[in-house]
Amino acid sequence: MSHQSSPRTVRGGLVLLDATSNAVRRVISLQYNPDTVTRTFQIRGAGGDAGARAEALRLTGPPQQSITLDAEFDATDQLEFPEAHPTVVEVGLRAQLAVLETMVYPSADALRGSAALAAAGALEIAPTPAPLTLFVWSKDHITPVRITEFSITEESFDARLNPTRAKVHLGMRVSTVNDVGTASGAGSLAMTHHQRLEQLAARQAPAGIDTLGIGALP
Repeated sequence: MSHQSSPRTVRGGLVLLDATSNAVRRVISLQYNPDTVTRTFQIRGAGGDAGARAEALRLTGPPQQSITLDAEFDATDQLEFPEAHPTVVEVGLRAQLAVLETMVYPSADALRGSAALAAAGALEIAPTPAPLTLFVWSKDHITPVRITEFSITEESFDARLNPTRAKVHLGMRVSTVNDVGTASGAGSLAMTHHQRLEQLAARQAPAGIDTLGIGALP
């Protein structure tokens, strides 16, 4: 008797790209997909007052979108097979959490380089460019983002106080062409996401006005 296998669950996560070359620097896969992902939109409109009534219905660009989620990490399953997971045995979840933490730190080399320039009398030191961060939530939802909120709650520890269970809260602001233009790599990805939204919307069968129970508009 043949058994139909269940579909493989795709994990959400983050991809860090080099800010100059767009080469992939790191892929961060969430251990467990969160139960909820909250997306909040602030509409960019021209507004309207008595002197500019024609502008009241105009959109000045894509909305400012914020994404928040809470992800869980648990080392229990890995600790059951210590030979296969020596890093988890030694430091618990610290290595996994450190990968997330380094997203919001400039590199140590960059800090040393800035300090050396300052010591040499440089009048202006450019801020360290952060990697381009992509939030990946299926093949139909890939957006460039900037991390705006980040917190870790460690909930369980081993005998050496290494965390073995933790929750991570992430807040992200989606980058749009209003933020990054259209010529950059981030701008190209933002436009691709925008176009994909329109393609998905076009697949939804349009509803008739009669579905609202009003027959016709006044």
